[in-house]
Order: sequence, then structure tokens, then C-alpha cells
Amino acid sequence: MDFKTTVASLYFLLIHADGDVGEKEMVRGKQMMKAEGIDEIKFSALIEKLKTRKQEEIYRDCMVALKKLDNKSQIRCIAWLCVVANADGFMDKKEWMLIYKIYQNELGLKLDDIMSTQKDLNKILHGKEFLSLGVKMS
Repeated sequence: MDFKTTVASLYFLLIHADGDVGEKEMVRGKQMMKAEGIDEIKFSALIEKLKTRKQEEIYRDCMVALKKLDNKSQIRCIAWLCVVANADGFMDKKEWMLIYKIYQNELGLKLDDIMSTQKDLNKILHGKEFLSLGVKMS
């Protein structure tokens, strides 16, 4: 998997993590796709293909692919997950657990680096920098 396929696959895992795929998450996914230069038809085809696979298999494939990416690309993938997870104003506990598991346990990335990149992505999307790490604990 290359960067674009990896970030799209991680996006799929994230939006399904809490069992509720929100409209705002879908919109943010389209924004992510555009910002990363991912072809809309290929993105949609990948999402449809992922729907036929088990979450555990997708996760395993994503971890293999992430570990082959350079540090900057890994951080960018995780920052996108944070941006998407906060699309509806908060991050579900299950979404945070997935993100934490990947950045801390699998990759050993620094949260400060992820937050810095998240600010950059929000600037691209919204024209301003901001962070959002609120987790809804329900």
C-alpha cells in the first residue's frame, strides 16, 4: 500500500470504529481525499472493497503499510485521523482508542508532532489553525 491507499484505509477504519458513520466524517473524508490528491473514483472503489473485508484484516494491512512509510507520512496519516474524528465536534472514545493504539503502541510517534500536523491540516481545510482533541466518554 502506498500513502494514499494507507490513509484512505485508515479513514475507513476510523469512521467505522464507533459503529456510527457520521455525515460530517464523510464530508471530512472527501476533503482529505481532495487535499491529498486522491482520485475520487479510486477512493470510492477502495471504500467499497474495504466493506467486504474484516476490520482486523484491514487493520493488520494498514499497520504493515504504515511501518513502511517515513515518519512524516506516518504522522500525517494519524493527524488526518484526528481531523476526521473531530469532524462532528468531538472524538468518540472508540475513535480515540484506535488512534492512540496506532500512534503510541504500533508506531511510537510523539503526540506533539501529530498535533502540529493536525494544525497544518486544519489550516488547509479551514484557513486557520486549531486543535481539537475533545473525547466524548459515553
